Amino acid sequence: MRDRKQESLLVTNRLVLALVGVVLLIGALLGRLFYLQVVSHDHFATLSEDNRVKLVPVPPTRGQVYDRHGVLLAHNQLSFGLEVTPESVPDMERALADLGEVIEVRAGELTRFRSLLKRRRRFESAPLRLNLSEEEVARFAVNRHRFPGFDVEARLTRYYPLGVSSAHVVGYVGRIDEQELQTLDGADYAGTTHIGKTGVEKAYEESLHGRVGYEQVEANAAGRLLRVLSHRPAVSGKDVYLHVDMSLQLAAEEALGAENGAVVAIEPHTGAVRALVSRPGFDPNPFVNGIDVASYRALQSARERPLYNRALRGQYPPGSTVKPFMALAGLFYNVGLATGATYCRGSFSLPGVRHVFRDWKRGGHGRVDLNLAIMRSCDVYFYEMALALGIDRMHEFMSGFGFGQPTGIDVGGELPGLMPSTEWKKTRRGQNWYLGETVNAGIGQGYWLATPVQLATAAAAMATRGQRVEPRVARAVVDPATGRMTPVTTRTRHTGPPESSRFWDKVIEGMVNVVHSPGGTALRVGADARYRIAGKTGTAQVFSLRGGKYNEKTVEKHLRDHALFIAFAPAEDPRIAVAVLVENGGGGSRTAAPVARKVMDHYLLGGTGASTADPLTGAAEDEEEGE
Repeated sequence: MRDRKQESLLVTNRLVLALVGVVLLIGALLGRLFYLQVVSHDHFATLSEDNRVKLVPVPPTRGQVYDRHGVLLAHNQLSFGLEVTPESVPDMERALADLGEVIEVRAGELTRFRSLLKRRRRFESAPLRLNLSEEEVARFAVNRHRFPGFDVEARLTRYYPLGVSSAHVVGYVGRIDEQELQTLDGADYAGTTHIGKTGVEKAYEESLHGRVGYEQVEANAAGRLLRVLSHRPAVSGKDVYLHVDMSLQLAAEEALGAENGAVVAIEPHTGAVRALVSRPGFDPNPFVNGIDVASYRALQSARERPLYNRALRGQYPPGSTVKPFMALAGLFYNVGLATGATYCRGSFSLPGVRHVFRDWKRGGHGRVDLNLAIMRSCDVYFYEMALALGIDRMHEFMSGFGFGQPTGIDVGGELPGLMPSTEWKKTRRGQNWYLGETVNAGIGQGYWLATPVQLATAAAAMATRGQRVEPRVARAVVDPATGRMTPVTTRTRHTGPPESSRFWDKVIEGMVNVVHSPGGTALRVGADARYRIAGKTGTAQVFSLRGGKYNEKTVEKHLRDHALFIAFAPAEDPRIAVAVLVENGGGGSRTAAPVARKVMDHYLLGGTGASTADPLTGAAEDEEEGE
């Protein structure tokens, strides 16, 4: 028999329990709503607004680089790239395969593209190909219907119109790497993908980069941009004008011909670098958006080392180019030999030592004083001078001319060279200094190392009678929006004897005789010159002869001596100082001196072919160079 009363009671109890559960759940929901809408209203309102309104960085346009006459060396040109929006591509791998039939996509570009896809949202575009040619753009446009989600976008990219000729001076920009990201200010470089890597591009990065702008945009919950609410434009980078004269730069490159080496030309009184050449060079343009691995390895492994800036980083024994400075040191320290003479038999030995230090001229030079020793480059004279001075006085005096320390040039990356001393050898090598090492240093050999820019700076200091000016590649930074010009400053310090001292006259006279007097080691270079040149040849050994005889004809090219030459002109009123290094060029008078002569001719005798209007002031430039 069914108990209807009991069944009714059971149903009633269940309904009550269900009602209680519903009431409790509704209460919990109302409580949560109260918490969200009342208690935590301010917190969640802020989060909601942050999700809805975002700040998007607007990268600035990078400043441009010009030479002294306004020749454009680095600028931003419009280029076309292929962008892909993943969410609009039904089958990515098939689309990429089909794209290869229309335009070439290298393996490295595909690898980089797939890596970008993993880090970006599907509605954000990612670059697949950069720097499309006009033909490639046209081919893609014809086939555009086959590639949904693929679009050609125009953007600005860095370009170096003079390529190899400006590479070691201007440098190049490249993509910001992970190491740089750790040191950069994220706010300053928000939205920026490139940064200066070398040369002027790196040294003046702060000026060239500009200031980032921002757009306040509305975005949905997924982060997709809906509309722009406000806009603060980016501030373009400032332009940098250089002291470098590209006409002179190209003339110096041409003078080097097929030889590897470096040429540095400086205005003695201002420190303005008119030419800074390192050969061989390289094309910086492939580095802007990422050079392929094979090409980069080829540049790195090349015996000629095209990526190596010889002008700033090449450290070579300065050879006989230091003899005028040695003579000046002898006069400064009142060494008797400096005002007297010695007899050169073609060799020199230390007392009680069997080793023989030979002169470059077999049979010797006979009786020589300071003037003849410089003019004929007598090794024996400077062996004796070095012993009389001692290595520590040599170190002190030569340091004043910038040997063994960076010159302070505004383009970074230079090496300091090496001016040895007893303390240096004791500290760095844990060894005592020997007299034989002093003898070698007297002719710029042994431990002594110098860079071409150091030699040019020292020659400029000799030309100005001790006024050593820090070299500067950049002349001024100019704001293109306002036209405001900020000159790049330099520092000057005095070194050596007082400027009024006749010691300078004696040494410079010897340097003039090197080029213009019978018996001078560079007589052929100055024979028909329309101005007087003060110079000094030099030769730097690449390997030790160990008592053997050097025969250039039987030695492989890469083992031959380096050729050096320093000079300034006109000797009585110097306007240009030059240092030339020809790697494995043999004698300085034969290969390095003619290069310097061509550079000085171009600068002094009107070879610039440049406008007489100053691109910064609009006024007529000093026409001394066009005489």
